[in-house]
This record gives sequence, structure tokens and C-alpha cells, in this order.
Amino acid sequence: MFKIILNTGYCILYTVMRIGIDCRLWDETGVGRYIRNLLTNLSRIDKQNEYVLFARTQDENSIKSIVKGQMSIVRTDARWHGIAEQIRFPRILNEQNLDLMHFPYFSVPIFYYKPFIVTIHDLIVNKFNTGRASTLPLPLYLVKRIGYHAVLSNAIYRAKKIIVPSNAVRDDLLRTYRSIDASKVKVTYEGGIDHLLRATRHEPIVDGRYILRVGNFYPHKNVEGLLLAFKDFLYDNYENHDVKLVLVGKKDYFLKRIEKQIEKLNIGANVTFYENTSDDDLIWLYSNATATIVPSFSEGFSLTAVEAMLQGSPVIASDIPVHREILGSAAIYCNPNDVNDIKQKINFACSLIEESRNELIAQGKKQAKKFSWSKMARQILNVYNSI
Repeated sequence: MFKIILNTGYCILYTVMRIGIDCRLWDETGVGRYIRNLLTNLSRIDKQNEYVLFARTQDENSIKSIVKGQMSIVRTDARWHGIAEQIRFPRILNEQNLDLMHFPYFSVPIFYYKPFIVTIHDLIVNKFNTGRASTLPLPLYLVKRIGYHAVLSNAIYRAKKIIVPSNAVRDDLLRTYRSIDASKVKVTYEGGIDHLLRATRHEPIVDGRYILRVGNFYPHKNVEGLLLAFKDFLYDNYENHDVKLVLVGKKDYFLKRIEKQIEKLNIGANVTFYENTSDDDLIWLYSNATATIVPSFSEGFSLTAVEAMLQGSPVIASDIPVHREILGSAAIYCNPNDVNDIKQKINFACSLIEESRNELIAQGKKQAKKFSWSKMARQILNVYNSI
């Protein structure tokens, strides 16, 4: 579509695209935060293109409260990873006469044939057998896994462009899918909580010292290893007995496994869980933590680590390529496969003298400010316009 602008005798002709964005995961944690920040910033910077947002009915009011400009919402109650996504969703998309569709998650309908781009956040399911993270019986889980590979391959090979959040994911993608044209894979780093925000609440959420861990409880997040290390940390030195482990995440089937382990290890008095934490509360938790820990075996970008650094929390991170890429020398690194090493790094963070702690916090803030959602949105807009 084209628009013509007449101004003081000049005729300016430019292309206006009608771009669709899949917002069905709006209220989820990692991908949801990605979608929310992408749309917030696109609505500020793009006054030219038109956007059609495909969202669940329950998220419509929340989306309207955030996005502005040329953005309309189409109700799409077709859940991801389901039959409706493959059959009904393509019909809904085709009704909107889109020039380009952005799927911010690998779950692309196989029967959608118009131009699209896809964001691949990681290849964790390729690298880890996630059967322990499934509520399905084994035969159904295996069928689902086959479906995952079919949908992912379709998305990767047919996409006009593939957006990834780090060079680590880009390299992993090109190693795994060797026939992909490397030029169509674009790295757009993500962001964190706006560094200008500060906690406004005055009442403490947690009393005393605590180690903070934020995110879901899938096995690749290595929360089980963290709990084993935390137990050893508590019992190694009496001075550690007052330190708490604060877990922020979604209360679901996977948390139940963690709760059973906490009970078995007899550390329940020192472990606290928070769900549906507001940004304001999360900022407070980051700002006041003795340290934030990200012990994952694999990550695509590590939003938690960047958010924590922006808010002045020292970060303990697993020594994996993406953390080295994103966090540089501003983190305390631990071996995610070594419970004793995780314990030692927790102990190190808790015993830092004030000068060393302040130096680490300053390094973290400087490193984290390299990343912003606004910059990411501009880069993605450039990808849209390149097509």
C-alpha cells in the first residue's frame, strides 16, 4: 500500500505496510515481556505502518492500555501448540490482508503461506530432553515433540527473516540447521526493566539478606541444582542461617516438583515464593537482593540477569556462552553442573566487602545499559522495512 503526502508543492510517495503481530502469549513471562516491550516501543517510534495485533480476548484490555497509534486488535482465541492454531488461526490471519506477519515465538501455523518473520528465542528443546518438564504421558509427549520439530523447521526455513536475541543463539541455529542462509538471521538484543525506574514502595517485601531467583521452573533452569547448593550453603556456616532464597515465578505443575524438593531438603523456613509480581515489586526485590542468581544450563538472552544488573543487584550466572556474551566481566560465574561451585559463589556474593560489592554493581549497571527495548524495537522495525 502507498500513501501520498502533498507539502509545499512536493509529492512524497512512501510505502505503508500492514503488519500483523502474534500477541497470544501477551501475559506469559519471557516471551510475553518481549511482546509487551516490542509493542510499547513500536507504538512510539513507528507512525507510518499499520499494525494488526492478534490477541486473546482476556488480554485485550491490557493491550489497549499500553499500545497507541495505528494498532488494531483482532480477537484470536486459538491457543498456541494446539489444533486451532494450525487450522483456525491461518484463516483469521488471511482475513486481514497482511503484507507481513511477525510471529514472536516459533509456533507458526504450517498452513500460513504469506510472508512472515519469526523470532527464535533459543533452541533449548533441541538440546535438552524435556520429558521431565511435561505433564503428558510419554507417548503423547513424543508425538508433541515430533510436532515441535516439524513446526520449528517450517518456521525457520520459510521465514523471510529470523530474529534471534544473541549471537549464541544465532550460532546454535546455524550449526543445527546448516542449510539456512546466514544472511537472513538477525541478532536484536533484548532489554531489561527501564533503568530510569526505581522502586516506589517503602515497606520491605523481604526482611534481611536474600538470594533472588526469577523465572519459570523448567528443568533447564537448574533450580533443583540451586536448591541443593543453597542447602549446603545454609549448613556450611552458622552465619548463613538467616539468608533466604526468594523464588519469583509462575505457580504451576513445575513448581510442585520444586516444592517437593524443598520439603525433602528441609529448607522451607529459608525459601520464599512470589507469584504475579508487579514490576514495582520486582524492582524492589532486585534492588535489595544480596545477589540475583541465574544458574541455568541454557538461555537465549537472560532477561533476569540484565534486569537485575540495571537495578543494582550483583549477579551470579552460570558459565555458559550466552552469559559471557551478554554479561561480560560484570557477573560472578559458576559451573551449573557443579553444586559445590554454585554454593561457593553464593557464599562469595554474601561475603563481599562493601567496596567490592559497589564496584561489581557499577560494572553491572554499565554493562546492562548497553541493552534496551527501544533499540531492539528500532532494529526490528528496520527488519520489517527491509522486506
